[in-house]
Amino acid sequence: MKQPLAYVHPEAKIADNVVIEPFVTIDKNVVIEEGTRIGSNATIMEGTYIGKNCVVFPGAVIGAVPQDLKFRGEKTTVEIGDNTTIRECVTINRGTVAKGKTIIGSNCLLMAYVHVAHDCVIGNNCIIGNATQIAGEVIIDDFAILSGLVAVHQFVHIGSHVMISGGSLVRKDVPPFVKAGREPVSYIGVNSIGLRRREFGNEKIREIQDVYRYLYQKGMNNFNALEAIEAEMPASPERDDIILFVKNSKRGIMRGYFPE
Repeated sequence: MKQPLAYVHPEAKIADNVVIEPFVTIDKNVVIEEGTRIGSNATIMEGTYIGKNCVVFPGAVIGAVPQDLKFRGEKTTVEIGDNTTIRECVTINRGTVAKGKTIIGSNCLLMAYVHVAHDCVIGNNCIIGNATQIAGEVIIDDFAILSGLVAVHQFVHIGSHVMISGGSLVRKDVPPFVKAGREPVSYIGVNSIGLRRREFGNEKIREIQDVYRYLYQKGMNNFNALEAIEAEMPASPERDDIILFVKNSKRGIMRGYFPE
């Protein structure tokens, strides 16, 4: 259903039961799948794909060119999965030649005034709090929660099932299953509440806590901690996810918390 006061480019591909409210602008080379609703004054720009049953609130701008001076007009995209909600005045920029696309997964919630820069990859079931600002080429894995007013440095990797405290400045990689906060952003424990909500049992949570004791509480550097974890703890998907995350970290993982 398209309101007569909305503009939809004739080359846009809009499913029959998409709701488009007044004063929406939809550019060419846009695809919007069935069941999605686009709120008034939203702007959906060239190269945007929006999946099924999404809700885009008023004032959002999706698919604008990157805020990157190296961008030269190359054909790039924004891809948004199914059942994702994008609240008021969110901005999502499309990719650059670096990766070609910005990706937001399915079942995500991006609260008001969030910014997602070029070439970011946000997984499924993520919650991004109000006014959080995510720089270019950031990766956020599934089930991560970033509270309001978080600022994420470019190229940072945030692991799955992470909880980041409001107002945090995230300059280093945040490994999976943890809570992060304070300044500079630091390890403040395993995200046990979030893990229980996702049906992780107590034994599995204790295993994850044991892994992080090696990394953050035994006074070892990361290399020695990883060697000890591999030698002394049995393999499991969670243990191995943490090991691979730390080994592959390009910016280095966040520090432990050392009270003064």
